[in-house]
Amino acid sequence: MEEVRRSYSRLCKESGAEPQETVLQRLQELPRGRLDLATQSLTADTCRALGKLLQKEALVTELVLSDCMLSEEGATLLLQGLCANTVLQFLDLKGNNLRAAGAEALGRLLRQNKSIQNLTLEWNNLGTWEDAFATFCGALAANGTLRQLDLRNNQISHKGAEELALALKSNTSLQQLDLRWNNIGLLGGRALVSCLPSNRTLWRLELAGNSVPSDVLRAVEQAMDHTQEREATFRENQARTRVLSKEVRHLQEEKSKQFLDLMETIDKQREEMARSTRTSAARVGQLQEALNERQSIINALKAKLQMAEAALALSEQKAQDLGELLATAEQEHWSLVQRQAKERRLEQQEAAERESKLLRDLSAANEKNLLLQNEVDELERKVKSQQDQLFLTRQELTNTSAELKMRAIQAEERLELEKKRSRQSLEDSEHLRFKEVEHMTRHLEETERAMQERAQRLEAARLSLEKELSRVKAVALTERGQAEEELIKAKNQVRLEEQQRLGHLEEKLRLLAQARDEAQSTCLQQREAVAEAQARASQLGLQVEGLRRRLEELQQELSNKDQEKVAEVTRVRVELQEQNGRLQAELAAQEALKEKVAALARQLKVIASDHREALLDRESENASLREKLRLKEAEMARIRDEEAQRASFLQNAVLAYVQGSPLRTSSPQK
Repeated sequence: MEEVRRSYSRLCKESGAEPQETVLQRLQELPRGRLDLATQSLTADTCRALGKLLQKEALVTELVLSDCMLSEEGATLLLQGLCANTVLQFLDLKGNNLRAAGAEALGRLLRQNKSIQNLTLEWNNLGTWEDAFATFCGALAANGTLRQLDLRNNQISHKGAEELALALKSNTSLQQLDLRWNNIGLLGGRALVSCLPSNRTLWRLELAGNSVPSDVLRAVEQAMDHTQEREATFRENQARTRVLSKEVRHLQEEKSKQFLDLMETIDKQREEMARSTRTSAARVGQLQEALNERQSIINALKAKLQMAEAALALSEQKAQDLGELLATAEQEHWSLVQRQAKERRLEQQEAAERESKLLRDLSAANEKNLLLQNEVDELERKVKSQQDQLFLTRQELTNTSAELKMRAIQAEERLELEKKRSRQSLEDSEHLRFKEVEHMTRHLEETERAMQERAQRLEAARLSLEKELSRVKAVALTERGQAEEELIKAKNQVRLEEQQRLGHLEEKLRLLAQARDEAQSTCLQQREAVAEAQARASQLGLQVEGLRRRLEELQQELSNKDQEKVAEVTRVRVELQEQNGRLQAELAAQEALKEKVAALARQLKVIASDHREALLDRESENASLREKLRLKEAEMARIRDEEAQRASFLQNAVLAYVQGSPLRTSSPQK
């Protein structure tokens, strides 16, 4: 219970609401799985938390929410959570003023929930909204678990009763329906009466307080009585069927026991026969093994003889192979000498080619050195020309500065003359003169600055050229040193390679001499081996002769063994004939047992036929009961038709009476 309280508190906190103390207290108790929250005012957040809690809660089987004044949102959230519940059986929503949204939520609950059997919806307003109530009735038609439904005081009109009638035609589980204190009326009552013949499960229908005529109420009561009688007959038939099935199972168990006992006896006899067959087979197997051992000894002797002949053939083949090896060794020696001479000539040609290649590389290095020397000379000439140009530029700068000074002196002289000639216009031309002087001074300064920058650039170019010249000289010197070193290394390498080649050739000659000596020694050894092989072949011929004599002796022994084997086989045949006689006797005993088994099978057939006759009797009795039931149903239908005719006659009589009354006839006179 504490875990349920914690789950409820956690769900409330997740939805951002505080848990209600009364709900926590009721969750703490839960007597026999009954959660009673009657007369408790439940908020929408509490309903959401309870819906999520009851989705997977397996302890609550009865939920009472009567007079809780649930809002439309709260009721929808709570019923949405109950759709996934699989253990709730009783739900009480009395006095919660459920309307259209509540009716639709109840419809979803009835379609999805498969465990609720008792639903109380008293004192609500489900019938006020016809479309929502039609949705609820459609879900009721599809539901297959609800047994009891209470719809008292729900403002259900005759149209709602018609929807309920359509639902009851398709429903196969509802047994009790309470529709008291609604507004069903005559049309609704007739609709409910018309649906009752199609429903086989409803046996209690309350329609008091609905302005339904008494004849409709009597028709409903008769239909309910008929349904109760049919239900009682059905239960009685089920009880009889259970009793008959128990008797049939008992007979089948006895029959299976007898059959198992019979099979056990047959299995025992089969085991005895198999045991005797195994002993005889083991005896025959032992005799066959002894015969196979003697045959294997003869085969081993034959194999030894074949191996000796194969060894003799191998020794002769080895002698031929040694002669061929000697001839091939001499040919290989001659080819080896020719190959070595050819390799020596090829190595001399390679040394000459390598030497010519080194000489060509040396001449190419010298040519490269000359090219570098020419580049150095050209760079020196460029440096000299740059120096001359720099000198000319400096001289031009000095000439330009002198000329500018002369121009300045001439300008001053012209200025003095101008002052003497035009002192009157001094004020007008003074400003222009100052501008011209400033322009001239600025031009002189810019020209001097440009000349200085050009001189600096030329000086930087001269320095860079000098650096490049020094670098090129250093590169040329390093390349010359590297070329000389490479030439020295190439000469040393050629000398070392020549020495190594000569040493290699001497080593090859020494190895060839050793190979020749080894080939001669192997030839001598092979000749000795041939002589030994010939001696061994003569010895093997003697051994073959001895083996042939031994083979004749073994063949003699084999003939003796064959005679013994024939005698043993005749003795075994006699024993087998005796065993066959015993087996025939056992087979006769088995035939007797088979006859016993056939007698037992006949007895079993007799028992089965008796059992079948008993079953047929039971079936005929069931058929007679069904016929009686059909006759009763026909009689009830006849009575129902007579009652309907009687009711129609009564109605016609009442109408005729009303039409022929004095009040009716006096009205035209007035």
